[in-house]
Amino acid sequence: MKRYVIFDLDGTLLNSIEDLATATNHALESLGYPKHGLWVYPTMVGNGVSKLLERALPEDARDETNMARMQQAFKVYYDEHCCDATKPYPGIPELLEELTRRNFHLAVTSNKYEAAVVKLIRHYFPDASWSAILGHVEGLPVKPDPSIVFKALSLCPTPKAECLYVGDSAVDMETARRACIESVGVSWGFRSILELKKAYADHIISMPNQLLNFVD
Repeated sequence: MKRYVIFDLDGTLLNSIEDLATATNHALESLGYPKHGLWVYPTMVGNGVSKLLERALPEDARDETNMARMQQAFKVYYDEHCCDATKPYPGIPELLEELTRRNFHLAVTSNKYEAAVVKLIRHYFPDASWSAILGHVEGLPVKPDPSIVFKALSLCPTPKAECLYVGDSAVDMETARRACIESVGVSWGFRSILELKKAYADHIISMPNQLLNFVD
């Protein structure tokens, strides 16, 4: 039986792509660079804000100065607007409510900077039984490095055999593999089922309540 469920955030719990895209386009526009269409962004996210902004910039503009300016413009805008269009995926609030009712420990581990992760979780899922709410901290590696998962485990010591890692991308499946934790890929996020299969997801689900099949 599983006791600890560790979630990715963007593309797994929250459909945040529009707000991420709008904030990135705002940063690009503020520096005088062309914006991207919303449909481009699902392939650009997943490795943290720094990598998102790097991918968004033209290749010949990806220098240290521009990256710092992009980071500043993005964070100022996103901190104010991160809840404008972002929504939980259908069935996610009910899933978290049920897991909390059953006394499961829950964690979120995201490549997004931690202040934004905490704000989003407290805004959308304040009543879930979070044992850890973790995002990227400057100077530490991002997923698929498993360090953030190990930190979640340190905050709620649990045998790895009693844990599940849930995410929507190859980055998440690789994170779970490196952490030696059973993985569940979700098909409703930013990446394809094919990507999840190629990344050797242990399970793939198409509806949040299907996760309950793997925790009992």
